[in-house]
Amino acid sequence: MAKDDYYELLGVEKTATAEEMKKAYRKKAVQFHPDKNPGNKEAEEMFKKVSHAYEVLSDADKRAAYDRYGAAAFEGGGGVPRGPGGFGGAGGGGFHDPFDIFREVFGQQGGGGGGGIFEEMFGGGGARDGGRDGADLRYDLEITLEEAARGLEKEISFRKAMACERCDGSGAEPGSRRVTCPTCRGAGQIRRSGGIITFTQTCPTCGGAGTKVDKPCTACRGEGRVAKNTKLNVRIPPGVDTGSRLRSTGNGEAGMAGGQNGDLYIVLAVKEHELFERQGEDLFCEIPIKFTLATLGGPIEVPTLFGKASLKIPPATPSGTTFRLRSKGMPSLRGGHQGDQLVRVQVEVPQSLTAEQRKILEEFARVSGDAAEPTSKTFFEKAKKFF
Repeated sequence: MAKDDYYELLGVEKTATAEEMKKAYRKKAVQFHPDKNPGNKEAEEMFKKVSHAYEVLSDADKRAAYDRYGAAAFEGGGGVPRGPGGFGGAGGGGFHDPFDIFREVFGQQGGGGGGGIFEEMFGGGGARDGGRDGADLRYDLEITLEEAARGLEKEISFRKAMACERCDGSGAEPGSRRVTCPTCRGAGQIRRSGGIITFTQTCPTCGGAGTKVDKPCTACRGEGRVAKNTKLNVRIPPGVDTGSRLRSTGNGEAGMAGGQNGDLYIVLAVKEHELFERQGEDLFCEIPIKFTLATLGGPIEVPTLFGKASLKIPPATPSGTTFRLRSKGMPSLRGGHQGDQLVRVQVEVPQSLTAEQRKILEEFARVSGDAAEPTSKTFFEKAKKFF
């Protein structure tokens, strides 16, 4: 089956800039987000695909690798399935978080030595002293533009592999012990001969640990971990944007046999706003004004993400004029700087007039000469050769 083209998934050309890809990903993320498509497995799968595509193409080095080698550059290595009772493997017990905490979107395979691109990127899945580190997890969180501007603390809930309380993560029934693995004899790996070539792979019995439990724990069946729901308070700083990632160290899956816990990566998607469009750290909005205000000038109040602001409209302001409100945009993630808000005014023409209004406007047109010359003199001078 042909691999999905990452550029096609985002709906951009191969020459797209980073900003163009970010805007395209923002739209796709909002379109396919599970919160907007509850129970829709196709939308959930598309959300994972576009998230992975943006994860690769938003990084210059990974994008270069993809352009040269395609999706094969980001496929897992060893491909060794997990042993029975593993999380996310073929041996049963796999789980997926309802809020899209997932590992396989990055091509991660199970097993002790065959980690995928997610592990290569973030260092998960390794082994230390016979143990196996827990996998990193991803949590997709959608927030509003107001929340992105101000920052917030939010409690998230998800499901992950946690250390078994009955055996304290050892995988052994209390009173039992760990013994040398009979398959690999403690090496953690086995060798298979294929003619003149010898292949080495992670031991399928002990998962690379080199030991196995004499009597597996009845609660976790020797895994040392069980899937549980958990909650976590996370702080989201002001200035984040769609695609921003927050790392919560040690809050991924629990390690096995003394391995370290993985990390949790919170990937943000900012909802589209009904008034404001984000352009980097600046905000853009359009405001309709009456033609009398555009002609005579005067102050108006305009909305910002941080309350109302006063804007003075000069007399004779043309439709489409853009004004800048300093430091009313998005705060910088690096601190010490805040973008601006750009306000473009659109002059409204009245759609209906009372008899009195029409009479006054007709008198204005007569006095100003508009009735005799309905177009500007500058335009007429340019266009008269066509008459």
